[in-house]
Amino acid sequence: MRFDLHIHSNHSSDSSLTVDEILQQAVKKGLDGIAICDHNTIEGSLLGIRRARELDLPLVVLPGMEVSTTEGHLLVLGIREDIPHDLTYLETIGIARQKGGVVIAAHPFKSGGIGYGAKDADAVETFNSRCIFDENTRAKELAKEHGKPEVGGSDSHLLSTIGLAYTDIEAEPDEKSVLSAIREGRTSSSGQVVPLSVVVIHMLRSLQRKFRKPGKKIYSRILH
Repeated sequence: MRFDLHIHSNHSSDSSLTVDEILQQAVKKGLDGIAICDHNTIEGSLLGIRRARELDLPLVVLPGMEVSTTEGHLLVLGIREDIPHDLTYLETIGIARQKGGVVIAAHPFKSGGIGYGAKDADAVETFNSRCIFDENTRAKELAKEHGKPEVGGSDSHLLSTIGLAYTDIEAEPDEKSVLSAIREGRTSSSGQVVPLSVVVIHMLRSLQRKFRKPGKKIYSRILH
């Protein structure tokens, strides 16, 4: 099955995507499953699970979040309550595992990643579509050196990039089977990096959310 394990909804301050938009786009892109991993909150993914069920979509939605540690970001899948943020990455990994979560080092060599600390996670994000330099290559080298499972995710904040990077998983179409497959390394990562123009547009949108005033827009949602 093919999963995009790193998508942000409007429960993250740097994304405007609604959960329903994400679910519908994932189905349109032919994905079998997704993980909505918002910054420091599980709410978007829990809503995604509920809405996928209500809309009767052929999509496995994993609970997850992207946790900010003092060293960088970690994706935690398979939990149903928030993990505290701004702890060390080792403290965060310990708490996540106590709660039954699978811990993934998100874009370890991109800004916001934990670098070589990724060797302590359960898996490594070795293809992130927003890593436009050699960060993915370095992440893959680290994963292979330390025998870590590899996953991929788009890190989407825009509809057009959902599914651009992905994880192929040998598992049954249910949460427990998928999480076990990630832990056991029955995964591979692949995809495409986003065009530089998309990176620029995302930066502009972030600035708009930061500085905009009511009734005033800098640009339209041209990539949707």
